[in-house]
Amino acid sequence: MAALRISISSLAGISGDFDNGLAIAQSVIEECRADGMIGLLPLAQAVLAAHQLYLGRFRDAVTTATEGRRLATDIGQTHRIAHFESVMAMAMAVEGREQDCRELAERTISHGTVHPVATIVGWAEWALGLLDLGQGRFEVALERFEAAARGPLRHQIMPVYFAPDQIEAAVRLGLPGRAAGPLARFASWATAARHPWADAVLHRCRALLAHDDEAERHWERALRSHADANRPFERARTDLLYGEWLRRARRKTESRTRLRAALETFERAGAGPWAERARAELRAAGETVTRSAPDLVALLSPQELQVVRLAATGVTNREIAAQLFLSPKTVSHHLYRAFPKLGVATRTELARLDLG
Repeated sequence: MAALRISISSLAGISGDFDNGLAIAQSVIEECRADGMIGLLPLAQAVLAAHQLYLGRFRDAVTTATEGRRLATDIGQTHRIAHFESVMAMAMAVEGREQDCRELAERTISHGTVHPVATIVGWAEWALGLLDLGQGRFEVALERFEAAARGPLRHQIMPVYFAPDQIEAAVRLGLPGRAAGPLARFASWATAARHPWADAVLHRCRALLAHDDEAERHWERALRSHADANRPFERARTDLLYGEWLRRARRKTESRTRLRAALETFERAGAGPWAERARAELRAAGETVTRSAPDLVALLSPQELQVVRLAATGVTNREIAAQLFLSPKTVSHHLYRAFPKLGVATRTELARLDLG
């Protein structure tokens, strides 16, 4: 039954139902841990990491993928390692960690030449395109997305999901004609899927290609749909692009509202390049921007974060070790390193922190 539920969770991802897919994957992981099904656990973690990624929970995705990669390495599931690294490459792209993103993505693509699995190669290609988009290299990003959509990935869900990125790259280059294909691809899927997040992103794409009053109608429709969705990173991207549009229309006061909302979400997500763009737009809109206080949780390694989250619930080192397939000594070491980073000295203080 656990294997069947993993398949159902994967299908939820293909249909865009990431919330339910995530809940199913989490329940399977709990079962695997409780029953010692270590062979199945990396597969469930791979599916969970993908859902966390789609939902904009990038830090969680890296934490899940890091543990999954360790387990997959220990038990010899080499293909699963590539799956985790492709997810990690996507998160690194959002964070703007170029070298890490490229190393992970290129390693995944090399793995795919020997063991051709389109899904993991698709994330790696998407990661490299998203990295270029976030860094403002729009021509390189557009060419990568177009090449990926023409290749073997055309039979996968990836070209649907990266179509909005492809559209944005084309619009920023002043080449709306090259956005027509990906817009048709995404519109067909989003209309059939009928998810609020998909409707919101579709209207964002239409707004980028429309003019004046028509564009504004799409921007407002996008915001209304985002209110019923659970994809904060996509909402922030809409806020950023709408804020840019409002500023260009000389509606600076309105633009600052949207841009501040975008900046707050990007900073919380650790999306460095996107946050910097929001700051630049806010400055252009006449607002003095100061950097937020550093995110202490971001100082933790993925495994440290996983350990302190469990410790904050009151479980013992031995119980944490059993859940994570670590030794109690390793758990103690992670807590020893994490406490100073978080500015705490006891588990009681941990419980008071926002650990995401």
